[in-house]
Amino acid sequence: MDGLFGIFTAFGLSTSAGLNAYVPLLVVALLARFTDLITLESPWDVLQSWWVIGLLVVLLLIEIFVDKVPALDTVNDAVQTFVRPVAGALLFAASAGVITDVHPILAMVCGLLVSGGVHAAKATARPVVTATTAGTLNPVVSTLEDILSLILAILAIVVPILGLLLLVALIILFFRWRRHRRARTAWG
Repeated sequence: MDGLFGIFTAFGLSTSAGLNAYVPLLVVALLARFTDLITLESPWDVLQSWWVIGLLVVLLLIEIFVDKVPALDTVNDAVQTFVRPVAGALLFAASAGVITDVHPILAMVCGLLVSGGVHAAKATARPVVTATTAGTLNPVVSTLEDILSLILAILAIVVPILGLLLLVALIILFFRWRRHRRARTAWG
């Protein structure tokens, strides 16, 4: 059962990284450093060092600020196209480490695909929000994404099955939103 929960945790953390790369990395780093909720094996245990935690705090503060400003958030999403999938790959591999049958490369590819897919969905939806609200809702949407990333990261570690259910719900909501948007544009 621990192996199955490890997979759920890995998927939840990589999904969270697709919304904000630094939130789940910081959550994992802090929980590994101060609790027994997550144990990082080598080489992933470097995440819990003070210098990495400090760097993650600085990067998170920059991300939070930049993603709230309407023109800068587009530039940030372009930069994060490379950062978020890598963070997801690292988180998937680090948290799936409890399963010895999963090859590290396979774990990283899974994390890359999951977080990259979530980031692609976010990057697709954000310009629509910007265009339809003249950027006025960007800070609200960005804040909601950050909160969702935090909740998902914590749930992925504390209650992995609940995090997986939240992930499935988000996927369903995204596809419904996209289908509704396509239907509206088809009707003119």
